[in-house]
Amino acid sequence: MRLINYLKESQQEMKKVVWPSKKETTNYTLAVVFISLGIAVFFAIVDYFLNIGLEKIIR
Repeated sequence: MRLINYLKESQQEMKKVVWPSKKETTNYTLAVVFISLGIAVFFAIVDYFLNIGLEKIIR
């Protein structure tokens, strides 16, 4: 009985969901990809300079 109520309520809640349009989904996806690439490049640069600094300290 509880399972049936749960499934009915879940179905009702899914009808209330406002799904993003295809354009919004594409824009959000591109934003996530470019932000992720930007962060990856930033950390690569930081890592590069930290390695140079550590090499100078060690030598």
